[in-house]
Amino acid sequence: MLRQAREFGPVVLIPLAWIVVIATHLGVIAGDTLFVAHVVMSVLLAVFVVTGRAEMRTGTLRVWWRIIAVGLVVTLLGAIGFRIGTGRRPLQALALFGWMILPSVGFVDIARRKTEPAWVYLGAAVVSLLGAVVYAGGFLGAPPSVSIVGLVLVGLGQTVAIADAAFRY
Repeated sequence: MLRQAREFGPVVLIPLAWIVVIATHLGVIAGDTLFVAHVVMSVLLAVFVVTGRAEMRTGTLRVWWRIIAVGLVVTLLGAIGFRIGTGRRPLQALALFGWMILPSVGFVDIARRKTEPAWVYLGAAVVSLLGAVVYAGGFLGAPPSVSIVGLVLVGLGQTVAIADAAFRY
C-alpha cells in the first residue's frame, strides 16, 4: 500500500498543492493555512525520501529522489518563512520558485532518457518554466491575474507529467 501511495499519491497531491497556492493568492486561504500545508508537505516529503531511497538509487529515479530531497529542504525553509519576521519573503519565494523549477529538472531528465513520449516531459518542463516566468512578471507591475495564470501553467505542466509517469510506468 505504501508503494502505491508513493506511486500515485503525487497525481493527487501535486495539483492539490497548486490549487492551494492559487487559492492563497486569491485570498481564499489564509497564510496560516499555507504554513500548515508546508508542514504537512514536509512530513510527506520526508516519508517519501526515507521510504523511497532504497528503490531510487539509479537513473531517473535517483534524479527524482534528489529533487524530492532538495524539495524537502526548500519546503522546510518556506515553512520557516511563515514564522519569522525579517527575511520571510525570500524564504517563501525560495519555496515557491523552488517547486516551480525543481520538477522541470526531472522532466528534462526523463525526456532525455526516453524516446517515447519525450514530448510530454519536454512540454511539461516548458509549460512549468513558462509559468514561473509569467508568475515572476507579476512582480514587475503586471496585474495580479498574470501571477495566477503563471501558477495555473506551472500546475498544469507538472500535473500532466506526473500523471503520465504514474499511469504509463
